[in-house]
Amino acid sequence: MATFRDLLSKAKAQITEVDTAEAQKRIQAGGVIVLDVREPDEFDQGALPDVLHIPRGHLEAQIEGKIIDKAAPVVVYCAGGVRSAFAAQTLTEMGYTNVVSMDGGFGKWKDEGRTWKLPVTLTPEQRNRYQRHLLLPEVGVEGQAKLLGAKVLMLGAGGLGSPAALYLAAAGVGTIGIIDMDVVDASNLQRQILHNLDRIGDRKVDSAKKTLTLMNPDVNVVTYDTRLDASNIMDIIAGYDVIVDGADNFPSRYLLNDASVKLGIPVVHGSIFRFEGMVSVFHPLEGPTYRDMVPEPPPAELAPSCAEAGVLGVLPGIIGSIQALETIKVILKLGEPLIGRILAVDTTEMIFRTFKLRADPSNPVTYANRDLIQVRDLEGLCGPQMAH
Repeated sequence: MATFRDLLSKAKAQITEVDTAEAQKRIQAGGVIVLDVREPDEFDQGALPDVLHIPRGHLEAQIEGKIIDKAAPVVVYCAGGVRSAFAAQTLTEMGYTNVVSMDGGFGKWKDEGRTWKLPVTLTPEQRNRYQRHLLLPEVGVEGQAKLLGAKVLMLGAGGLGSPAALYLAAAGVGTIGIIDMDVVDASNLQRQILHNLDRIGDRKVDSAKKTLTLMNPDVNVVTYDTRLDASNIMDIIAGYDVIVDGADNFPSRYLLNDASVKLGIPVVHGSIFRFEGMVSVFHPLEGPTYRDMVPEPPPAELAPSCAEAGVLGVLPGIIGSIQALETIKVILKLGEPLIGRILAVDTTEMIFRTFKLRADPSNPVTYANRDLIQVRDLEGLCGPQMAH
């Protein structure tokens, strides 16, 4: 019968071990996945920066979903170097070809004064709520913590704002601000899913807050029951990480554009009309903005009314959900947000098209010129570009 020492000796004979100095050298060179196989309570007390954490008991079941490239260089560690040796042996048997175990583990690393940090932690309730996020390597605990620390402002609690706010709250965005000065009307309920029959006549911001806080107690909903104008927009939007544009008129769009460019805040834009919609991300620091897409408002005769032009109720659900997705991508720096691109959706034929949007060199409203931007109300235009 093999003893523990026999099994450990066998494992170490089959793997490559490095000391802490060599492990640090490899990590600093870049391109290395650092794998922590300790238990969650150990991990919560400190870990190497930017590590992948999979407890040893879950390694075989989870590793192939977290490290897809089996040729990727991996440095695996535990508390003292024993579990990491067995883990490295297992990874080798599973076909991973570039794995080393750090001898001495985190204990020696920490005692030698090398860099470590207290990792981001979630409560047991949060781990359960967001477990599907935590399974995604691109999100994980740190990404979820970013969402919980993020502040997103919703411009409108209507057709686009409803699905966007619902999904952002469900995703765990920690602070959601909502600007809307309207009341819930029965005609809203065909598409504005934040509200219900019992809320008819209530302020939309109050109705939205009730819905979102009942969905997720982690979310702090800040309400602004006011008309957005040049006198208050800078104070309201300052401090938010992303703004979700659910406005339905040109004055609000240009006002939001100029203020957000001046402050360098990205705007996730959405528009809908009848059976068609569009989404883009206007990021003042990284790409074109709303004035690059629509340099000047149209003549008043082309925007004659604030009345809605009709929209299929499910369409804002599609566009608003895409806005929520793009917002999460911006917060997590995930994938390629729609910066410099316009996604156009025609639901009658279910066609999605993407168009490139380039900065207009004649547009003076840019982040580089932010000190010269004057945020002013645009009067005389009331008609919506696309109805919500």
